[in-house]
Amino acid sequence: MEPGHWPSEHSDALRDYFLKGMSYAEMGRDINARFGTAYTRNAVIGRAKRLGLILPAWMTSPSIVPSLPGEACPPSPRRLALPYLNVPPKSAMKPAARVKLRCVGVQPRLIPLVELAGEDCRYPYGGDRDGEEIAFCGHPRQAGSSYCAPHASLTRRSGAASTPAAGPVVLRLVSAA
Repeated sequence: MEPGHWPSEHSDALRDYFLKGMSYAEMGRDINARFGTAYTRNAVIGRAKRLGLILPAWMTSPSIVPSLPGEACPPSPRRLALPYLNVPPKSAMKPAARVKLRCVGVQPRLIPLVELAGEDCRYPYGGDRDGEEIAFCGHPRQAGSSYCAPHASLTRRSGAASTPAAGPVVLRLVSAA
């Protein structure tokens, strides 16, 4: 028997077991016991889908656990599916509010990173699409910032102070480990 090919007797048994309401794992165990095959639960699920046999969502299939000869197979656990478990909330279905983009009246110089000098604005442009180069504004940067004055105002949160804190922050080593 070639992989992926089910003889018609096995498919017929799968249909019969499906109509009885058995789980995929139970179907696999019974087909394997009846025909001496070694179908996995996933093989049974794949074949059932190709035959158009789909179990209702409230039925679950435990993994196949071989049972000892003469031992009855444990009944499959059944649980009710939570309704609308995979449905997004109604708030996610509403159209998003239009975003107002902030912009500045600066024509960037579009300098590549390797040519960027220490006093140039580092506001990035490009790189949104695959393979697109990233360039930088390149205008003289504002003191205490990595950006020119127009781009510095874009990068600050609304309500933030417009001037840097008074004086630099001094760090000192308290103890060495």
